[in-house]
Amino acid sequence: MQRHWGSTAVATLAVAALTACASGQTDPGGAASAPTPTSAAPSSGAVGPAGEPRSHPPMRGEPEAVVQGLEAPWSIVFRGDTALVSERDSGRILELTDDGGTRDIGVVPEVVHGGEGGLLGLALQDGDWLYAYSTGKGGNRIQRFELSGTAGSLALGKGTTLLEGIPAGPNHNGGRLAFGPDGMLYATTGDAGERSHAQDLDSLAGKILRMTPDGKIPEDNPFPGSYVYSYGHRNPQGLGWTLDERMYATEFGQNTWDELNVITAGANYGWPTVEGIANRDGFVDPVQQWEPAAASPSGMALAGGTIFIANLRGAALRTVPLADTSVSTEHYVGEFGRLRDAVIAPDGDLWFLTNNTDGRGSPGPDDDMIYRVDLADR
Repeated sequence: MQRHWGSTAVATLAVAALTACASGQTDPGGAASAPTPTSAAPSSGAVGPAGEPRSHPPMRGEPEAVVQGLEAPWSIVFRGDTALVSERDSGRILELTDDGGTRDIGVVPEVVHGGEGGLLGLALQDGDWLYAYSTGKGGNRIQRFELSGTAGSLALGKGTTLLEGIPAGPNHNGGRLAFGPDGMLYATTGDAGERSHAQDLDSLAGKILRMTPDGKIPEDNPFPGSYVYSYGHRNPQGLGWTLDERMYATEFGQNTWDELNVITAGANYGWPTVEGIANRDGFVDPVQQWEPAAASPSGMALAGGTIFIANLRGAALRTVPLADTSVSTEHYVGEFGRLRDAVIAPDGDLWFLTNNTDGRGSPGPDDDMIYRVDLADR
């Protein structure tokens, strides 16, 4: 099927936010009708000038399908040139094959799916260790599995639980894993539907956590003896770093504002006291915010001076130039449905993952799918 550029402007106006509140919206990851595809246009954030559109889009050409028929997929990682994908509800980890198919490499044991819980984020270390964030009987947990075999015959070994008892709920489980440039493992956790968790430094919920690859608390964490790296989060689901090691995270708001934040050690991002840009002492404001109906940002990737953000309710791939993080542009609006993850492949292409079979989308006969598109700046 032929694809074309699609985008729509998202004005971050307070009156629109009030309209969203009046609609009774409670969860920005909820189902919404797909936006009508439109021509590309810039979208201004609430900080700084609206700016000018890019002279060329950060992607070139049209997205091409990599694989189809996935069931509630959540995260993509690469072991060499081989992509691995997690499926939320089944607990399976799939290897993508050269012929466009998939094969099971294993199932994360005792995954409990309910609402937004299940097998969520993946991360890889040195190609031999696969890390998984999932919901179990005692809450959310982070586990490490040894990978064996080569492409086409990978297998998941026995798992070791590095951290468990992270509060879980039907909604707001966070779930993204990523290794930072410092070699530490970072994990996003949601407030699990209990707002007070986010400001409670004794709770692992509503936080970004930081640990060593073997699950220990780093000595230089901001709060001694604690995994907590930052707090005051509602439901962060995207992580990424620039070449100068600045850390960004995307976050689901409630009724008013979704956020793009610059993360610093020990900082308080305000939830539930504030949502979005508040200009309040003691809280760090986002560098950009969006209405949840037009965003619901999940996975993200950084490359070529651009942040790429997968949006669920907004059903779009959003790009934010690092040169001015107060502006953004949406692409492919409504063309592929809900988008859950965005990653940079080993060859430099951008891959993005649809999420239409998660119970909130309107899946087509081939959903869910992974697409790839060439990047202009790589």
